Amino acid sequence: MADELRLGLRGQVRRVLAPKGVKVVQRLQIEYRWRYLRLGVDPRSGRLQWQWLPRFRQEQLKPVLAAWKPDAIVWDGAGAHRGKQLRDLPTQRVFLPSYSPELNPAERVFAEIRRRGEGRVYPDLDAKQAVVETFLQDLASDPARVKRLCGWDWILEAFGHLPPPTAPAAEYPPCL
Repeated sequence: MADELRLGLRGQVRRVLAPKGVKVVQRLQIEYRWRYLRLGVDPRSGRLQWQWLPRFRQEQLKPVLAAWKPDAIVWDGAGAHRGKQLRDLPTQRVFLPSYSPELNPAERVFAEIRRRGEGRVYPDLDAKQAVVETFLQDLASDPARVKRLCGWDWILEAFGHLPPPTAPAAEYPPCL
C-alpha cells in the first residue's frame, strides 16, 4: 500500500480541547511551500518505507518504487499512479475504487501525521518535516502499532487473492 501526502506550510486549524468558556485562538500559517511524502505501508509485517520528494510526478515516483521493489501496490486513481512510465516496473498495481481513499492503509498513517503536525506554526518547511520524520521513525520502530493501525482483516485477506508475483506487470481492477 502506498500513497503520497503533500506536507506544506499552508496550515490547518485543528480541534483542540479547552475549558468551557475559554476562547481558543490558533495562529494559522499561510505559506505556499510544500514537499511530498511518499509512504509505503505493509500491513502484513507492519513495515513502513518513506521518501521525501520535491514534486508528485511519475518521474519522481519511478526511482522510489524501483528501489523499494514491492510485489504489489494498492493505489488510488491519481494521474501519476496510472502513468505509462510506471507500467514497466515489475509491480502489480491494484487501483482502489473512486472516492474511497479511506480504504488505503497509508491514509491512516497520514491522519496520524496530520494530528501531530498540524495546528502549529513552523519557522520553515524543514522544521515541519523534522517533526513528521521523528514521528515516522517512532512508528516504524513499532511494527505491532503499524499493524494495529493499518492491518484490517479484509485487506490482509485481499493480499491472498492477488495474482502470483511472477505474473507480468499489469493493471488489475479494484479489489473490492
